[in-house]
Amino acid sequence: MDTKKYEDQMPVDEGLQGNETIEEAILALQQEPTEEILAHTLTVIRRRARANGQFIVAVIPPVGAESSLQIQAIQTEDERYWWMAFTGFDEEIKGGETVMSTFMADISHLFEAALMTDDIEGIILNPWNRALMLDKSLLQLILAGK
Repeated sequence: MDTKKYEDQMPVDEGLQGNETIEEAILALQQEPTEEILAHTLTVIRRRARANGQFIVAVIPPVGAESSLQIQAIQTEDERYWWMAFTGFDEEIKGGETVMSTFMADISHLFEAALMTDDIEGIILNPWNRALMLDKSLLQLILAGK
């Protein structure tokens, strides 16, 4: 099966429309990691947040009556924990070793929740491909411009 053809036919959820601009900005940053391009990338993310954009977030389903839905974290080599978020379904499936439960989250609300969660360092956007690590200081910068 031609996966590119399939991806072209996949409908894009309304909350994810426009997130390709984030992917393009991250790619530019990966190709030329300068402060100017980082600032541009953060501005693009801020604009998507202002436009009520959403990310796909991996979650851990509740187990038992007492538990609640939790955002899935990954551990980096330095043993710090980060939440994972994806700009689109195609980015989410690129790491596809395991099936993940996901939900759509408002970008601003996700960033605010991350800032209030002590056990994580921030959010890794698109951890399998066009990855961007947004630590809490960068999340604060993005939200400050809102």
